[in-house]
Amino acid sequence: MLSKEQGIPIVGPILNKIIGTRNERFVKRYTTRVERINALEPTIRGKSDPELREMFGELKSRLASGENPDTVMIEAAAVAREVMDRCIGIRNIFNPEAGFDPSVLPESARGLYEQSLKEIENTPAEAPEGRFQGCTEPVPSWRFVDLPIELYEAVREVYPESKPPFRSRPFDVQLIGSMVLGQGKIAEMKTGEGKTIVAPLAAYWAAMNNEKVHIVTVNDYLVQRDRDWTFPFFLGAGLTVGAIHPQHMQPEPVKRQMYMCDVVYGTTSEFGFDYLRDNMKRNVAQQVQRRRDFAIVDEVDSVLIDEARTPLIISGAAHEDQPRYELADRLAAVLMEKQKPWQELDDKVQACEERIKGFEGDIRQAKDKSKVPDMTRQIEALKKELPKLEAERDKQTQYFETQLDRKQVHLTHEGISEAQKEAGVGSFYVGENTDIPHLLEQALRAHAVYQLDRDYVIMNVPDPQTGKTGPTIVIVDTFTGRPMIGRQWSDGLHQAIECKEKVPIKQETQTVATITIQNFFKMYKRLAGMTGTADTEAQEFHDIYQLDVVSIPTNKPVIREDYEDLMFLRGKDKWEAIVDEIKNFHDVGHPILVGTTSVEKSEMLSKMLTRKHGIKHEVLNAKQHEREAHIVENAGQLGAVMIATNMAGRGTDIKLGSLTREQLLDHWLRRGICSRKLKVDATDDELREDVYRKVAAQELGLKKRDAEIMDFGELEMQLLRHWAEQSTWMSPKQIERAGAEELREQLDATGRCLLHRIRWFESVEQLGGLHVIGTERHESRRIDNQLRGRGGRQGDRGSSRFFVSLEDDLMKLFAGETTMRVLSRLGMKEGDAIEHPILSKSVERAQRKVEERNFQGRKQILEYDEVMEHQRQRFYGIRQRVLESRDVKKLIEEYIDECIDDAC
Repeated sequence: MLSKEQGIPIVGPILNKIIGTRNERFVKRYTTRVERINALEPTIRGKSDPELREMFGELKSRLASGENPDTVMIEAAAVAREVMDRCIGIRNIFNPEAGFDPSVLPESARGLYEQSLKEIENTPAEAPEGRFQGCTEPVPSWRFVDLPIELYEAVREVYPESKPPFRSRPFDVQLIGSMVLGQGKIAEMKTGEGKTIVAPLAAYWAAMNNEKVHIVTVNDYLVQRDRDWTFPFFLGAGLTVGAIHPQHMQPEPVKRQMYMCDVVYGTTSEFGFDYLRDNMKRNVAQQVQRRRDFAIVDEVDSVLIDEARTPLIISGAAHEDQPRYELADRLAAVLMEKQKPWQELDDKVQACEERIKGFEGDIRQAKDKSKVPDMTRQIEALKKELPKLEAERDKQTQYFETQLDRKQVHLTHEGISEAQKEAGVGSFYVGENTDIPHLLEQALRAHAVYQLDRDYVIMNVPDPQTGKTGPTIVIVDTFTGRPMIGRQWSDGLHQAIECKEKVPIKQETQTVATITIQNFFKMYKRLAGMTGTADTEAQEFHDIYQLDVVSIPTNKPVIREDYEDLMFLRGKDKWEAIVDEIKNFHDVGHPILVGTTSVEKSEMLSKMLTRKHGIKHEVLNAKQHEREAHIVENAGQLGAVMIATNMAGRGTDIKLGSLTREQLLDHWLRRGICSRKLKVDATDDELREDVYRKVAAQELGLKKRDAEIMDFGELEMQLLRHWAEQSTWMSPKQIERAGAEELREQLDATGRCLLHRIRWFESVEQLGGLHVIGTERHESRRIDNQLRGRGGRQGDRGSSRFFVSLEDDLMKLFAGETTMRVLSRLGMKEGDAIEHPILSKSVERAQRKVEERNFQGRKQILEYDEVMEHQRQRFYGIRQRVLESRDVKKLIEEYIDECIDDAC
């Protein structure tokens, strides 16, 4: 899609300047439509609740009679906006949990409020059927009793701004998003722009076109949350909405009822599995899904890009007898133990090679040339030592080779011989033992490559067939950090890991029905999606799904500060720096969200934080899956620290809290950065002096008494210089020459010190908003952008920074020699941190390489599956035709003709 615009290197940019980019032209076209929608608003606001419900049928028949779809769409959007504001916003004044105070209403409206409240109290709840289809329990009367127009208008006067809980009027950008979706494109809307509201608006328009709408979200929790949250809108618009869940959570008759609704919420896997299961049913009455008209995919990048390589598979038992997993596990454990001496020496060889490279870099960068001869001697000594270490290593036996980047393990000849001896078998390659080499390699992969709390967790999960709960190996999604309950590794690997962790071994399975996610979504007549980050994959969406990406401007400008990456040589230095950064921000009261790449790392960081600084925090990972939304919602409060796997909390808003001076003072006292003498009525100057005198003893190494009596101007300069030395890239001479204000500006620019701007803050927003820390770069730039996007939503302030070390997985695999050379030239040693745009670019290059490789992988899978897809469509098509008894006689005659032709 983008390449068309990039085709003319010189003329292209000039044309873009004159007529705007393709995206800008799209947005402009939609903006003129929004102006027409806004013009209709006064008319639509004058309609009663029943009139708005009837508008759906009226607009639908106008569309069917051939009226211009554009005109109808404008009116439909205006109706949908009004229904959304009334049913999801204003109606909450009668929600017992919203805590509305009727005294804020003008005198004239209070009578209407009391009158409506009486009617609501006298109306019983309705059973979940008819227009309430899709609900699982009775619907309370405040949801559906019609309210007077004057009451709606009175609430609007009291709450003019569209903010929950009492207003929910879609912004102009949300209307643009809904029109983009309605036309079958991808709407790229930044995090926090209210994508949950956009899908129902688009679904309203699609239902008007007689389309069944499937709204696809990322997990089961969001399926139910989004369905329940949007239900009042669909009820007010005269539509029904349901939600589908996995077999063990929702019986088939209930699921069939849900599919009968106009709009259905569900996960990708559930829609896909229902399609496969339907094609295994014996008659039409047993099928649940039937139609695939229009799919709106939330987090479309996650579903169509990250998940695309995962085929949906329905399995059956693979073996009649149980393979010898225990034997393979015992042999793998023996080989792991025997490989230890070789592995330890190999680690020493690697460390020696890295030290040689480090010294070579130090020599090139040495400012003090007198140290060079000593470093040269050390290099020579290491180069002499290296062959000895290699010789020492080679005396040991290597039983298997590990390829971490491919997650593969291969046995050596010695490994096979040792395993045969241990198993008491003459040869694995004759008779009944030919299955053992494969099982053994899988067992070695389970021991050497796959790690508990990184690649998988052990959870108590109910069995889909029996319903019994027991310890189960659950795969952790590398992109979201979420548990993928029900997924299994194939080829006996899952069983090898179950054996290693001593949990009950599930029967190995074979494929009964399968489809890739890409091909499943290509079966929909129309497809649309929304996400916060699609632009990096715009080309792929166009090539594979023929979907255009439209970037929609934010409702308020993004003012988040994204700082350059901090690069370290060693992982341990990086983790120490992360813990110190959390402390610096937490001491002042800044809320912090830390994104980690695995469960194991989030738990390690949690222990470090508690041990080193005693900071109270929350951990959100695959193990806390159920508490996700609750933990995330509180992540924007004063001094909150949340450690989460990268994508946890996606789709849940982090709202910034408000503050009182009492809360701030209490927090600062607990963190020990102010004295007990400080009172809430102190001025900003008095506060600053108190804090500086309190922290000076620890920061500058002064005696407590000296810090108390020193001239404050001198003490302040000493502290500012000390912080500048620690947190900026200024040279000692520059620091010495700079004045207080210049030092403060430099400290602002790096964003690593906050005490220099301490004052009485009135809100978390004033403190600087949410600070997001990435503990390493992900394979995909988009995932990093999503983590950054947790902060600075809806025009809030916020900041983000990534910490990277050369021992991170991405850097080990792809950054390679170039980065090492750059660091050597910069004279970087262990413990040093470097922040430089060149390094951030080098990390981005590594990410591009991985993205490219993954794109090729996805494309190949699609090409391989193409043959299967033709066969599947033909076979399932004929099967469905027979089940529905459509022209079966003609089909039988065709088969008879073919048989006669073959026989002749």
